[in-house]
Amino acid sequence: MPLILSPSQLAFNARGDGKFNKPFEEQQAFFRQKENLPTQWWDDILSSAHDRAFIVAGAAKADLLADFRGAVDKAIAEGKSIQAFRQEFDSIVEKHGWQGWTGSDTQAGRDWRTRVIYDTNMRTSYAAGRYAQLTDPDLLKNRPYWKYIHSDLVAHPRELHQSWNGAVLRYDDPWWQAHYPPNGFGCRCRVKAVTADEFKGHAAPDDGDYTKTVRGESVVLPKGVDYGWDYAPGQANAELVRQVINKQEGAAWQLARANTQYLVNSEVFTHFFNGKLAGEFPIAALDDAERSLLGSDSNTVLLSRQSIDDHIAKHPEITVDDYRKAQEIIDRGDIYQVGDSRLVYLLMDKVWYRAALKRTGDGKKNYFLTLFKNERGKPPGGAVKIDR
Repeated sequence: MPLILSPSQLAFNARGDGKFNKPFEEQQAFFRQKENLPTQWWDDILSSAHDRAFIVAGAAKADLLADFRGAVDKAIAEGKSIQAFRQEFDSIVEKHGWQGWTGSDTQAGRDWRTRVIYDTNMRTSYAAGRYAQLTDPDLLKNRPYWKYIHSDLVAHPRELHQSWNGAVLRYDDPWWQAHYPPNGFGCRCRVKAVTADEFKGHAAPDDGDYTKTVRGESVVLPKGVDYGWDYAPGQANAELVRQVINKQEGAAWQLARANTQYLVNSEVFTHFFNGKLAGEFPIAALDDAERSLLGSDSNTVLLSRQSIDDHIAKHPEITVDDYRKAQEIIDRGDIYQVGDSRLVYLLMDKVWYRAALKRTGDGKKNYFLTLFKNERGKPPGGAVKIDR
């Protein structure tokens, strides 16, 4: 039977056996390291990418998202009830004139939407904080096994989650990668560290898979795990970059630019600059006029691992903060066209910056090629200046 609490007591509790779990350092640290990411849909990013990004579906304006972020942070840090969060939510919606959001047309819809935002951020930050504690090397020496614990206090328990109750596996068993709770909206399951004595040698549960298709994209998931929840909160960087790149194709250039700047200004880009992430990184976004001028199908400008490694080796004076100016150089700099596939930008900012980008032959991608600082702002020979 669900626990009955008065409205004033309806604050977050991971176990469901009391009023409010006091926030702990790891929980707050996990939430505060996130960056604001404007999105159209809650699943514009999925799974472990949520470790690095704070989103509210449909909140595409930076100041609106920042206010929501502050309200959630306060709820976590101060143990605010859902009623207090709803009051903040209403004030933020009124302040920004936010309309047309899912649930805005009825009181029940507003209550549902606020509970999703409140519960999801509370539970994932709690789970990630616990993940940090559970993977502490000193704890793992003594308690290297984890036990799945289902909450019997939920009103509508999931049968598979109930069947996993009491399952004990080593902390590094692959099963936890997709089944570390929460495993869906409203899931109150949790994990407890236990000694090897509690492991009885049973194999990890195998309940089969199912396929979920959303907006033309199909994802294979373990049964019992909701779409978008097949990860252990507290893991990822590279997955976030990959998903942002994929989701930007076909999105409005304004949203692509906001997403790109979020990533470039975060410590994720610092990791990429320092060689800790492979692949490609979205460093800027073109408006539709520049994309057309370049003859490209994409608004996103990518920086490859090879390009930045080569450039850092040849030009160690260029810093990560210089690369963070890429969008500003593209937005404010003088534009020069070189041939039909390359653009060069010149911007005076104490020193001259010169940046070059090029589209691929098939027009599917744009790459940021070079970034220089010098005393003279001279375009390459044969370049044609383009009026903005």
